[in-house]
Amino acid sequence: MDISERTPRAGGTSRSSEGVTPLRVGVVEDQPLFNGMLGDLIDKHPRTRLVGRATTVAHARKLFLPGTVDVLTMDIELPDGNGVSLGVSLKRQTPELGIVLLSAYDLMDMLLEMPEDMRGGWSYLSKKSALTSDTLFAAIEASARGDSMLDPELLAHAAPRADSVLHRLTDRQYAVLQLLAQGLSNQGIAARLGIAEKSVQNHLTSIYSILGVPADSAKNPRVLAALTLLAETGRDS
Repeated sequence: MDISERTPRAGGTSRSSEGVTPLRVGVVEDQPLFNGMLGDLIDKHPRTRLVGRATTVAHARKLFLPGTVDVLTMDIELPDGNGVSLGVSLKRQTPELGIVLLSAYDLMDMLLEMPEDMRGGWSYLSKKSALTSDTLFAAIEASARGDSMLDPELLAHAAPRADSVLHRLTDRQYAVLQLLAQGLSNQGIAARLGIAEKSVQNHLTSIYSILGVPADSAKNPRVLAALTLLAETGRDS
């Protein structure tokens, strides 16, 4: 995982001058070097604040009590347990908690196995991807919103299965869906594609209809659409 650190603003850990409260982020990672690197990047970013670093499941349970953290970056394989199971347990206590899963392996399909009542707020990034700090923070912010972000590099190697409903999407609709799955907001998708934000919303309405995703915001259609993309595609080995 190649994380390119941004040049810190003057003052290093200074926060946004816009008065936005930074997201409280914790790290759960047993590899000391990677734990330290993630923590340093998070603490230097103007929109995030590092609240703690844990190296085991037991340590994380003691450190990150309900109400103390907004998002956790979580290694899947920990010395005393599984990061996914830990994340599910913590989200039972704090449903709005965001989880960014990190792994050295392509285990992104694990997101499809999440309990239906807590599918929102999970993101997945591969440690082997050429990942920039911008991508890391995009995943953190997507999870904090209750959305999901899938690893962009893994998505780039994904293609719809032969009998997939995704083949019913136009090229533009498929592009919108991929960007949604990468954690972009409607505004971000519009900027990336050079179209109006209203056009993005219109495309999403059509996408939800084609995929059979309920448009009811209470059911988090963005997450369901991203998971449908994941379920309906295969990736190169």
